[in-house]
Amino acid sequence: MIDRSELVSSESSAAPRARAGQAALELERVSRRSPGFYQRAWRIFRRNRVSMVALGVVILIIAFVLGADLVSEYITGYDYRRGELGEQFKPPFTDGHILGTDANGRDVLTRLAYGGRVSLLIAGLASLTIVVVGGGVGAVAGFFGGPVDAVAMRLVDVLLSIPSLPLLILFASLYRPGPVGLAFILAAVGWTGVARLVRGEVLSLRERDFVDAARVLGASNARIITRHIFPNVIPIIVVWVSLAIPGFILTEAALSFLGLGVKVPTPSWGNMLQGARDYYTRSWTNVFIPGFMIYITVLAISLVGKGLRDALDPRLNE
Repeated sequence: MIDRSELVSSESSAAPRARAGQAALELERVSRRSPGFYQRAWRIFRRNRVSMVALGVVILIIAFVLGADLVSEYITGYDYRRGELGEQFKPPFTDGHILGTDANGRDVLTRLAYGGRVSLLIAGLASLTIVVVGGGVGAVAGFFGGPVDAVAMRLVDVLLSIPSLPLLILFASLYRPGPVGLAFILAAVGWTGVARLVRGEVLSLRERDFVDAARVLGASNARIITRHIFPNVIPIIVVWVSLAIPGFILTEAALSFLGLGVKVPTPSWGNMLQGARDYYTRSWTNVFIPGFMIYITVLAISLVGKGLRDALDPRLNE
């Protein structure tokens, strides 16, 4: 016969196990329904109306510059390289020139679209190169530490001690690069900041439990960096890129305005300003239009970057 006390004790011990099992199932159902990190970030970003409007402006600007060929063929009907001296300084909405013409009789709207493509190409390519170089150096230095970290960070300290603007002017005046070359020069000067940023984050992440678990399971260092650490650095890099692109646009505009950036006849917003500065008394729109495009693009991307910074902040993304 089964003792009643044993039966009661078995039933009393089974009850907590059943409740624990039900709790585990409920937790699994809740976790399946709950949004992930990036879904929560998108919800926070979407509630920021200013950043959403700025995102719409950025999308329109990107569509405008990527569609420069369509603007030239179907809207203006003019080539960005050719002009007629008899068409100089036409005001906007005159003789089919929606934004007027410049000092060489070239259509401003067409050159604005192609110039924006060049300016955004330089800023985007420079940012991408910096992320690859600076992010790679920072990740390796922060993960391995020791002599590797010491050598890499001393190199970064030396480069950070050199003023970047005189160095940019020196490179640009010696080599007079095209858009791609100018982007690489900007990246060569600016990768050190990202290296230090990523290094600091990796130093924190390499001590986390999931990194120890991956190492115990036999994951190689390369796999830990690429599959476990670097994805956790992506939010910081995304915010940095969104805030760095406006700076590169302004830097390109400044170099082109000084005559050290993109060479004519290839248009950019900076050399459009440089070409119009001597004729602002005859056509103020030639100065205002590229300047306004630089201003509105930098402002919109900066607002998007601030919205991303708030949305990807773990303290707010809960």
